[in-house]
Amino acid sequence: MTLPEDYLKYPHRSHGMDHDLYPWSNLFNRPTVRWPGDKSVALWITVALEYFPLTPNDGPFRAPGHMVTPYPDYRTYTTRDYGNRVGVFRIMKVLDALGLKASTPMSAKIAERYPALLKAVQDRDWEVIGHGVDMNHIHYGGMDAAQEAQQIEDALVMLEKHTGSKPVGWFSPARSESENTLELLAEHGIDYACDWVNDDMPYDMTTSAGTITAMPHTMELDDRQLMVTLGQNEETYQEQILAAFDLLRSEGKSHGGRILHLSLTPYVIGQPFRIWALRKVLETIMASNDVWSATPSEILKVWRGK
Repeated sequence: MTLPEDYLKYPHRSHGMDHDLYPWSNLFNRPTVRWPGDKSVALWITVALEYFPLTPNDGPFRAPGHMVTPYPDYRTYTTRDYGNRVGVFRIMKVLDALGLKASTPMSAKIAERYPALLKAVQDRDWEVIGHGVDMNHIHYGGMDAAQEAQQIEDALVMLEKHTGSKPVGWFSPARSESENTLELLAEHGIDYACDWVNDDMPYDMTTSAGTITAMPHTMELDDRQLMVTLGQNEETYQEQILAAFDLLRSEGKSHGGRILHLSLTPYVIGQPFRIWALRKVLETIMASNDVWSATPSEILKVWRGK
């Protein structure tokens, strides 16, 4: 039986991408970027402050890391809570000691429910990135656009109320998106989104509501992905980050500045038997004297002026 002639024919079958959000691009052929001080690598650190409700949502999908055992799942709930009451402060001590900047994808419920934690974040001038209302409010294909728009608005309004300013960046809970997410984010004035992981540098995406920039919030060096999902040990975690840093630093010297993004999860890397690995890897990176510690907004400002 042969396939009908029109089986492989569809409107976007052509060279390049099968959508109009952004064009295909070779990283090594783009205009170069120079970071302040002519540093080769911009170090972007995110510390996820997520609120997992004890009862998961009734929707079609559940965020990774959510409750798993028959309710109430106090084991998982309190493990997540450990990150927000203990682990994050260990991370803060490490970053404070090295004078490093950070940003935080923050569930709006964190800002509402944990004022002392929010104050610690603001005292350090961490950039707050919108991260939904909580980990029950995820996005998914086929989701009602009005419902999704309301979720985004609720999160941004709550964060602005409790932090004093509206976030300009967004990282969807569970890195989830629908077909409408980017357009809705642009409509709500979001400048950059962190859900897309197909590059090492920022790039612009075009929506009917305007341009929104994709920031390289990598999943490959995420502590939860490496040490929980893949079950790797702390030594391997360090080796992979340093290998990435060495290559990005080399490319930064020959092809223009690069970004090393490190995604930190307080209930993972903030454990007493793991925090040393973060401290050691950051000490090694900063000893190179070839790193610019920056927030995403600072990185984008320089990148756009290239």
